[in-house]
Amino acid sequence: MTKKQAKKIFVLDTSVLLFDHNSIRNFQDNNVVIPITVLEELDNFKIGNDTKNFEARSVIRFLDKISEHQNLNEWISLGENKGDLFISMHDNASGTNAKDAYGSKKNDHRIIDTALLIKESYPDFKVTLVTKDINLRIKAKALELKAEDYKTGKVEDIKKVSKGSINLNDLESDVIRELYQNNHIPENGILGEQKMANGYYIINNNQDSVLARYNPETDQIERVEKSYAYGIKPKNAEQTFAIDALLNPDIKLVALQGVAGTGKTLLALATALEQKSLYNQIILARPIIPLSNRDIGFLPGGAEEKISPYMQPLFDNLKFIKSQYKADSRKRKALDEMEENEDLVLTALAFIRGRSLAGVIMIIDESQNLTPHEVKTIITRAGEGTKIIFTGDINQIDTPYMDEHSNGLTYLIDKLKGHKLFAHIKLEKGERSELANLANDLL
Repeated sequence: MTKKQAKKIFVLDTSVLLFDHNSIRNFQDNNVVIPITVLEELDNFKIGNDTKNFEARSVIRFLDKISEHQNLNEWISLGENKGDLFISMHDNASGTNAKDAYGSKKNDHRIIDTALLIKESYPDFKVTLVTKDINLRIKAKALELKAEDYKTGKVEDIKKVSKGSINLNDLESDVIRELYQNNHIPENGILGEQKMANGYYIINNNQDSVLARYNPETDQIERVEKSYAYGIKPKNAEQTFAIDALLNPDIKLVALQGVAGTGKTLLALATALEQKSLYNQIILARPIIPLSNRDIGFLPGGAEEKISPYMQPLFDNLKFIKSQYKADSRKRKALDEMEENEDLVLTALAFIRGRSLAGVIMIIDESQNLTPHEVKTIITRAGEGTKIIFTGDINQIDTPYMDEHSNGLTYLIDKLKGHKLFAHIKLEKGERSELANLANDLL
């Protein structure tokens, strides 16, 4: 090693590299080891169009580039102010090892044994196995090997993300009266420490109340009125706030957070249809989470048939909006024409990867199943005149290597809340049915 000052060595699991290909360079001036087993696993992921395939290819290219003039079984500098890297070819720790302890030579145990060997070989260094696999961390700790989650992009304080609209109580009646009369008033310190760009507020006293939003461009508090969107009307204050943000052309990025049945996808789709004349195309997409970790390629049929079961919730919302109108009505015919002309597209997120998104309104459903890197990639595709809406529930994550602290939706809200182009609305109350509310509250 050339970085004598570094006293830590991090051994990276495959799950970390597939989560973020830049992770190799995110350990400051500390040293990084990649087990040969991890390289073997990356080789299995290098072909395909999913994000994990992109990440695998990116890692492989990076390793190829830095090893152009050196061997990877020797320590190689990761760059200025960074640590060193090498590929460990062995997993034959002399003491207690995972293969013996767990009676199996599976890849996870080989990775643990590589970390144990590094710990033996470098006794002066603090060795840590970094993995997003919870069970692998537990197994490593059982063998007295320090193991931790990959922390870059992980939101530690979840309270900021979980906070919904703000209640301002006991304000002067004059404030509420003026808002009703003029629809806006100067902020003038009314919001105090709760002042936030595109923050939504329920302002009340003992007798009256008003719904409001803080406009950072004008430094005013604006009254929020109930608005209908393509036959859908808000059923509570949070839904009223959501429709206001979704219809506001100055807010280019919206995050709708809430449990099942709160109307996230329905409101997003209805408001997109209401604004169809402002955009070239409406795209409603969701990530595909393979069943039992099997790729959708094993399913029968063509591409559309393969993804159809995953898209059914989106079709259900569209069907509900259509049901608000008679079959021969103008708006119902307009919806059918939009689908036929592909002005309205419901698809898997993987099918739009790499597209340039100019002049579109795009709804990303179930975005809690995206990584922070995937969310960033989607947003950076936005061209002029594009609006992006992310919906999801950070407590209902279907992927094994993320949780409420590390998913893309949480990361998005944490980083952008309070920016003038962004609005976050948490939908608290389920409106699907009393039965659905019962399940959310008590089960």
